[in-house]
Amino acid sequence: MVITFDSCKKEAEPTENQPQHDETAVAVSGQELFEGKGTCTACHLPDQKVIGPSIAEIAKTYKEKNGSIVAFLKEEAEPIVDPSQYETMKTNFAITKKMSDEELKALEEYILSFSK
Repeated sequence: MVITFDSCKKEAEPTENQPQHDETAVAVSGQELFEGKGTCTACHLPDQKVIGPSIAEIAKTYKEKNGSIVAFLKEEAEPIVDPSQYETMKTNFAITKKMSDEELKALEEYILSFSK
């Protein structure tokens, strides 16, 4: 007697009900995090320095130096934009460390969208 098992496993195909990857949705959620839960707007504006550097300056520096905003927000990387502001920024790590990797990535993508 021979018994064989055939796999009926089939690759899942996208359907209308499954969300598709949308760069705009990521940017919107990153913006919502930046302006809301992250409280980033208290110190950072798009094109001018307030307490911290502008979003445009952050984006430009991280792109030029190939840095990871996510690693910085997890306190796993040194500051590269304005190290003199690091002590002020440290108080916000309590907020960013509670964010999921997906939220941090969305935040990073939103910030990097300001680079020219």
